[in-house]
Amino acid sequence: MKAYQHLVYKDVSSPVGFIRLIATDTGLAAILWEGEAYKRTKLPTPEKDDEAPILLKTEQQLAEYFEKKRTTFDIPLDLKGTEFQVKVWEALLGIPYGVTKTYGELARLLGDTKAVRAVGGALNKNPISIVVPCHRVVGASGKLVGFAGGLNNKSTLLDLENSQRAPMLF
Repeated sequence: MKAYQHLVYKDVSSPVGFIRLIATDTGLAAILWEGEAYKRTKLPTPEKDDEAPILLKTEQQLAEYFEKKRTTFDIPLDLKGTEFQVKVWEALLGIPYGVTKTYGELARLLGDTKAVRAVGGALNKNPISIVVPCHRVVGASGKLVGFAGGLNNKSTLLDLENSQRAPMLF
C-alpha cells in the first residue's frame, strides 16, 4: 500500500455533524467523522488549509448533496489501500444514489460470494465516507449495520437519498 505524501484538511459543518475533509495534491483522501481519530484510516496528521481547491470543491459538492441537488460526485479521489480494499471502494462508486446493496450482493459483484467478511472489513476501512458511499451497504435482512459514522448518520444519509428529491442540477 502506497503512503500518502502531503495532506491538508478543512473542517466543515454538515447535517451529520462536523466532518473533516482531507486531500492530497492528487485528490480527496478522506472524510472523517466528528471526533474520529486517524487510526481507522491510518492517515498521517494533515495540516490545516481552508483554501485548498480540492477541499473547497468537496465542500461545495457535499453541500449540494445535502441540499438534494446532487446525486453524484465528480471529485478526484486519492484512494490508498490494499488492492482488494481499493477494488471494494471502487465497486461502491457503482451503487446508485438511493439504492442499497447487501454485503453479499457486493461480494457477488466482486466475483466472490465467500468474500462477505472481507468486503465488510474493506468497508470498515473506507476513508472517504459519503462520497464513496459505504452507507449504501446494509445487512442481509436490510438492517443497518457497521458504519464508522454511526448508525444514526447512516440512517440520516439513506433517508436523505430516499426522501422526495428536488430536481437535480447534475
